Amino acid sequence: MKFETMMLHGLFIACLAVCSLILAAMVTTTPASVQLAAKGSVAAILLAAPSSCALPPDGVVCPRIGS
Repeated sequence: MKFETMMLHGLFIACLAVCSLILAAMVTTTPASVQLAAKGSVAAILLAAPSSCALPPDGVVCPRIGS
């Protein structure tokens, strides 16, 4: 009985440590968009922007309703 109790206590401590590390990583990380905005460099923002246009070639976003 003592061995099982020690194993459960060890497992609880290991799970608590892993959860604490994951929570600390989520709280302290900063997203890439915040890092780019903090730099204030236009060149860095333009490099991160997509190179292709999101619009279709004809420029029509909404479908046309023909009559």
